[in-house]
Amino acid sequence: MTFLEKCIGVLAILVFMLITGVAKAEDKTITPQEFVTNVAEVPGKLVTFIGSEVEKTKAYQTKVWSEAKNKWPWTMFKGKENATQD
Repeated sequence: MTFLEKCIGVLAILVFMLITGVAKAEDKTITPQEFVTNVAEVPGKLVTFIGSEVEKTKAYQTKVWSEAKNKWPWTMFKGKENATQD
């Protein structure tokens, strides 16, 4: 058996596994009431998500800017007595 024949065999097995291993979706129906409830919850979830992202961004920026204040070249211009000043 040559290398090419082995590769074709492995490829055929992989294709077979991919075709037969596809996940089957469950047949779940959603009621109109569930749909309305889900749509009504979207604005609140969106506001909560954006608020949490803003807070994470502020915390990250505060950390990075405080670290950057004490690094060269800013300390070179401020002088040693101001290097640790907030």
